[in-house]
Amino acid sequence: MFKAILIEKDDAGYRAGVTELAEDRLPAGDVTVRVDYSTLNYKDGLAITGKGPVVRSFPMVPGIDLAGTVETSAHPAYQPGDQVVLNGWGVGETHWGGLAQKARVKGDWLVPLQAPFTPAQAMAIGTAGYTAMLCVLALEKNGVTPEKGEVLVTGAAGGVGSVAVAVLAKLGYCVAASTGRPQEAEYLKSLGAAEIIDRASLSGPGKPLAKERWAAAIDSVGSHTLANVCAAMRYGGVVAACGLAQGMDFPASVAPFILRGVTLAGVDSVYRPRDQRLEAWKRLAHDLDVSKLDVLTTRIGLEQVVEIAGQLLDGRVRGRVVVDVNS
Repeated sequence: MFKAILIEKDDAGYRAGVTELAEDRLPAGDVTVRVDYSTLNYKDGLAITGKGPVVRSFPMVPGIDLAGTVETSAHPAYQPGDQVVLNGWGVGETHWGGLAQKARVKGDWLVPLQAPFTPAQAMAIGTAGYTAMLCVLALEKNGVTPEKGEVLVTGAAGGVGSVAVAVLAKLGYCVAASTGRPQEAEYLKSLGAAEIIDRASLSGPGKPLAKERWAAAIDSVGSHTLANVCAAMRYGGVVAACGLAQGMDFPASVAPFILRGVTLAGVDSVYRPRDQRLEAWKRLAHDLDVSKLDVLTTRIGLEQVVEIAGQLLDGRVRGRVVVDVNS
């Protein structure tokens, strides 16, 4: 038996809670992992609360991330005792995920734990941090360098934003952090933000073009915020878009793209090819100051997950939430 968060939907309604499950209920897969740590992401919050159509089949163990140790493996790349990490691939949506003490998955979805990270540190980074690194790589591949000018990070107090701020600052960029939580200003400055921008200045309907300001941006918010960010990009600017915290809509015009040559680079982390995942994790090992992880991480146990999921969606949780599934 093992403990897990289980989401159920039936005539009695939609509910999530901690339960004990028999190992023979684990789904098909060629690697069984003894999970050490998981995380609580925005998508997990939607799944657990039922406020978004994340879960595609029931019952479901949520958790889009996990870090742990291989128990059994029929996959040629992994042996019992190997430390591994999983981000995305539909776990927690269509396949039982990481908010449990055990998981059975496809070995092709795993990557080795990247030195020097511990399993807990890997989950302090998690999908949010890995996505942030993919966004930084997208900026770099489109020619963005620190001397080009300021880089804006929206949703900066969240998981993606916090890691993006820390990585960009270490790489030498001047980072402006947008947040709706002014009380987090000192936290964001401790991660390396040079300036704090009020979210309200970006979240309402805007003009097709605004005064040129940003050389680049990482956006996890979408909707009007993304439209306003694009409108205020400098000529040749690049925006890496990876989220929809404000909404899936994009009420913008083509003006920034055809008049200023702005690039909008979409960043998906769920089905990213293995080589790009490994590149992102290797860069995180080099470009993320691990001392910042303690500042941006809250650690909880399985019993607290459902409560914290609601707080996360309400914008009352900053940075990353690491779940010790064995506590």
